[in-house]
Amino acid sequence: MLTWLWKRQAPVQATDWSRRKERSNIPLLRVMTWISLALGRPAGRVVLRLIAAYFTLFSPAARHASRAYLDRALGREANWIDGYRHVFTFASTIHDRIYLLNGRFDLFDIRLHGEGLLEAAMARGRGAILLGAHLGSFEVVRALGRQHPDMEVAITMYEENAHKLNDVLQSINPAMRQDVIALGRFDTMLRVRDYLDRGYMIGMLADRTLSQRATDPVQQCDFLGAPTGFPTGPLRMAAMLRRPVFFITGLYRGGNRYDVHFVPLADFSQTARGQREAAVQSALDGYVRLLEKFSRKAPYNWFNFYDFWHAGPPLSEQPPPGNEP
Repeated sequence: MLTWLWKRQAPVQATDWSRRKERSNIPLLRVMTWISLALGRPAGRVVLRLIAAYFTLFSPAARHASRAYLDRALGREANWIDGYRHVFTFASTIHDRIYLLNGRFDLFDIRLHGEGLLEAAMARGRGAILLGAHLGSFEVVRALGRQHPDMEVAITMYEENAHKLNDVLQSINPAMRQDVIALGRFDTMLRVRDYLDRGYMIGMLADRTLSQRATDPVQQCDFLGAPTGFPTGPLRMAAMLRRPVFFITGLYRGGNRYDVHFVPLADFSQTARGQREAAVQSALDGYVRLLEKFSRKAPYNWFNFYDFWHAGPPLSEQPPPGNEP
């Protein structure tokens, strides 16, 4: 029965993530906030297991997208246990965000990798751009502030999502609201530059495109064995502002452990205008390769629950070569 539910075909839906409403994320966060703060993290994780099981079995679109990704990342046909681990990992990072936003880093074993290189870049006083993805928890980046209180982080996101997140941040920790920069506005780059000049790290997620916006620059790259589009806007902004860029990912490792990786990606501070395009392309290639590396290293940390490749059914549903109908 579980195998049948796991393999059941999802209905055809638009592959544009921005047109899909995320299922109850905000109300769920509010409920989980109350349970977790009132009853503690162990009680909250019991509820999480029930939520993860429900979405694994009864959310066909998310299940379909999970299999399409896991087949590629695992190098084999994913089963329903893989799907459950995938959804539970996502739910765990959402749940832990409640504590991280409240500064309860003492509840977690957070291990930083490569922070020395980031420290050296930040010592120049021009800030840095942290280029992440929907891979692991971006919130654990703030753990860097525990050891280095002078290193502050602001995050960027599109305005509609910024409004939703701001509402949640306001209810969990009002002090976090000021560090969200809305993308897609006329003053976005000016605000980013202002934060950088003040020595901030600017967090950006660079794995999703807005397909309804014809003006969004997109580059086709091979990722996990198939081509898909990646936005070049974040790297172009970094190049125009002439700042260093680091790849960042906070991988959930089960229990209370996270591994946060900082990897130098590009330094546009000395890039001449005529070399900017080539430098952006090189940095994007490096970003995709790192994203692929860490996706294989921690496959259940991938949180794009939509058809990322716009390629139809998962590999496990596709006919073998030579047997196409």
